[in-house]
Amino acid sequence: MKIRCIIVDDEQPARDELRYLLSSFDDIEIIGDVESVGKAELLIDKTSPDLVFLDIQMPGRTGFDLIKAVSHIDQIPLFVFVTAYDNYAVKAFEKNAIDYLLKPISTRRLSLTIERVRRSLGEGSQDTLRDKLQTLFAQIEGPKDVVKVSVENNGRMQLLSPSEIVYCSYDSGRILVHTMGEEFPLYSISTLDRLGEHLAGGPFFRAHRGILVNLDCIREFSPWFNGKYNLIMNDVKSTELVVSRTRAKDFKKRLGL
Repeated sequence: MKIRCIIVDDEQPARDELRYLLSSFDDIEIIGDVESVGKAELLIDKTSPDLVFLDIQMPGRTGFDLIKAVSHIDQIPLFVFVTAYDNYAVKAFEKNAIDYLLKPISTRRLSLTIERVRRSLGEGSQDTLRDKLQTLFAQIEGPKDVVKVSVENNGRMQLLSPSEIVYCSYDSGRILVHTMGEEFPLYSISTLDRLGEHLAGGPFFRAHRGILVNLDCIREFSPWFNGKYNLIMNDVKSTELVVSRTRAKDFKKRLGL
């Protein structure tokens, strides 16, 4: 029996590579590949595949959004995540029998995945699959620890929520945290790299070496010279910031452009 599958990944080289690797399995039939969640929804509805190889981090909507969108259908396909996701998520995949492949994909690991898919399709319980997906979402999405940022304000420590931060800048050996109308020296964290890690999972983006911006606080932006982008923030000063040329591609990807 053929296992009918589709590939969902926003990068064409990644889709081509996986197609090539899967061509060595006689019982795998690739019936399509697409680059976005929206197209994947339509393809799943049209073709009812047995299996979906799914990237997680894609522009706009993620791989998790796709699974939620199709979780109501009668025949849910099996999902194999193809990802460079964090270890916490990988543990959740393992515990809930949702398989995953870490990029770059090895032939040996792919063989183990295909064997696991064969066994799962043989068992064929949709109710079990729905339960496992619900458990996976619960582990991936919450509960989350409350994140605060400590700043100095007139000799005292003040805690800011990430949503209060418009951007952070590094200058003359210190980090300044800029809110809608004020700026404060950051307390305890000494580098933007560490601050970015502290705020990971939120809407923050490293525009260039000295600037970390809150994407939710961008009022407007436009292309600039040499492949850069000019940002206008929504603070009282309408601060203008620049996304460097080397980070422009990641910037567009975060915004789903």
